[in-house]
Amino acid sequence: MDESGGSGQPRSGNDRATDRHEGQPPRTDPSHPEATPDTTGSGPAPEEQAPAEDVHGRDTGAKPSDASDSSGSSDGSVSPGVSGTPDPPAGRAPAAPRGRTEASSGNTGGGAGTGAGGPRGPRRPKDPGGGLLMGRPFGVPVYVAPSWFLVAALITWVFGGQLDRVLPELGAARYLVSLFFAVAFYASVLVHELAHTVAALRFKLPVRRIQLQFFGGVSEIEKEAETPGREFVLAFVGPLLSLVLAGVFYLAMSPVEPGTVPGVLLAGLMISNLIVAAFNLLPGLPLDGGRMLRAVVWKITGTPMSGTVAAAWVGRALAIAVLIGLPLLTQTGALGGDPEDIGGMDTVTDALLAAILAAIIWTGAGNSLRMARLREHLPELRARALTRRAVPVETDTPLSEALRRANEVGARALVVVDAEGEPLSLVREAAIVGVPEHRRPWVAVSGLAQDLTEGMRVSAELSGEELLDVLRATPATEYLVVEDSGAIYGVLSAADVERAFVRAMARPS
Repeated sequence: MDESGGSGQPRSGNDRATDRHEGQPPRTDPSHPEATPDTTGSGPAPEEQAPAEDVHGRDTGAKPSDASDSSGSSDGSVSPGVSGTPDPPAGRAPAAPRGRTEASSGNTGGGAGTGAGGPRGPRRPKDPGGGLLMGRPFGVPVYVAPSWFLVAALITWVFGGQLDRVLPELGAARYLVSLFFAVAFYASVLVHELAHTVAALRFKLPVRRIQLQFFGGVSEIEKEAETPGREFVLAFVGPLLSLVLAGVFYLAMSPVEPGTVPGVLLAGLMISNLIVAAFNLLPGLPLDGGRMLRAVVWKITGTPMSGTVAAAWVGRALAIAVLIGLPLLTQTGALGGDPEDIGGMDTVTDALLAAILAAIIWTGAGNSLRMARLREHLPELRARALTRRAVPVETDTPLSEALRRANEVGARALVVVDAEGEPLSLVREAAIVGVPEHRRPWVAVSGLAQDLTEGMRVSAELSGEELLDVLRATPATEYLVVEDSGAIYGVLSAADVERAFVRAMARPS
């Protein structure tokens, strides 16, 4: 995510900062690496800096290796009956963690999970969106994704065919009844998701949104449970509510005549909720049962990573079992129906459904492993270590002069200050690249700078998830890093954070 659109930070050729240039430093922290009361540069020591680039935008630093598995689905989306932890897209820095730490659970019945994201998160709007907004129960927005309308039409068609055999007297009205069933079924899925949401809020875990989509629901919980006990409860409440709903529908069937429309609808909802609960209790990520298994292993071993690895590999085994076993069970009639009535189109449909489910489970398990590794390495993202050494310059300083001063002290960023040394703005890296070298003596740095807002001032003490949260709150390409005293420490580039993010994802646990 090179938000700057290019590189070209001012720096010295060898990235050393042993030389000093003249000038009184504007509020420079004397404790800053490589800083003295007489230096105008501020920023981290060279060994703490991110890969260096020269004044012409040439990268002279080592390139971070690409993470072979840094890909995901924005917490993506897990679907049919699978409750899981779809992860934020990775590869460039997982946009994830949709930039911030974020968890999603998806399933035909819902699910709960947690994840984390990278610096790309700042681009995420305050309103998460995700389809048609249906309401905000408990303050959490509920969206219906466009893909839901497709599955609603599919359910209406399939259930309508079944009604034609059970209640042929309905005629075309059977499709209206089937549509009601589709809506009622997804209302049950919403209840499943709300169970995860209420539990998360009870544990003071923020929930970004609930989304109803093609194969189920997704609850995006933005932080991970702090203990294995809470993780277990957070995962278990979803299937538990589905079982409770199945019981409610069963009791409601008692006074209703079986061969009527209400009787058929109640029976269908009871069976569908039982299937949702049973499927999500399977012990493999990204299903709710997988999160419960993760919590158990976490409790036994004392490390959440061990639980994630165990549950993810069980999830992959489940994906293979679904891919092979579901078509076989259908062909043998184990799931109901006469095997002799199963035609060629039914076989193709069953195989396609099995392949989709297996792909969702396999992908969700892999995403869970990636997100666990990310959470393990998140503390390594420290503002102090990633900050570029900066040179303060006054507003009317020519760009060429500012770059000369930066190169003299090995700095790689420019801070525009007033006469009293108070920082006013940051010279944008992309703007420097866009100015031809022969024009730089005639261009003042103030014309290339972005005014500082309060959100663009970052404490040098921030690290990990806390740092990413601050960057997400105020999207920008550069941030001013300051000490607690207010002294300038340097400039933090969003591109440097992303590179560090990718390096962390590439390193094995």
